[in-house]
Amino acid sequence: MLAASLGAATADHLEHTDAASIAALAAAHVQPVLLPGSVYSIGSKHYPPARTMIDAGLAVVLATDFNPGSSPVASMPVVLSLACTQMKMTPAETITAATINAAWSLNLGGEVGSLEPGKSADFVIHEANDYREIPYFLGTQRPAMVFARGERIA
Repeated sequence: MLAASLGAATADHLEHTDAASIAALAAAHVQPVLLPGSVYSIGSKHYPPARTMIDAGLAVVLATDFNPGSSPVASMPVVLSLACTQMKMTPAETITAATINAAWSLNLGGEVGSLEPGKSADFVIHEANDYREIPYFLGTQRPAMVFARGERIA
């Protein structure tokens, strides 16, 4: 895989990634950035093999790829839902992929991506009885509150 041979930090999409490419990504410590919203939006059924990537020890990242051409999906809860239903990730894996794994992919894991002392407190609160409801209720989860650097902004 080109990203692994070039020493890239991340590689996007990866809908057609085979076992050899997954092994190359793992050996080179390249984080896969998966964009299930774009697969859905273009009408494809060929989602990236997230389960295989996770089982290979890769720290999968999830993102929206929000753009007007191929991915008009701006909702991270929808992305989490697609990752659960189409890529066989667990709810915990999807939240990890969208938070701390995403932060580490930007070399910011020591500053953001999880709620820990010394990190910037950027987070959302959802009206849910259980975190698994966030990806479960497709398209209905909206943040009840939003915090940036520990201050409520919405």
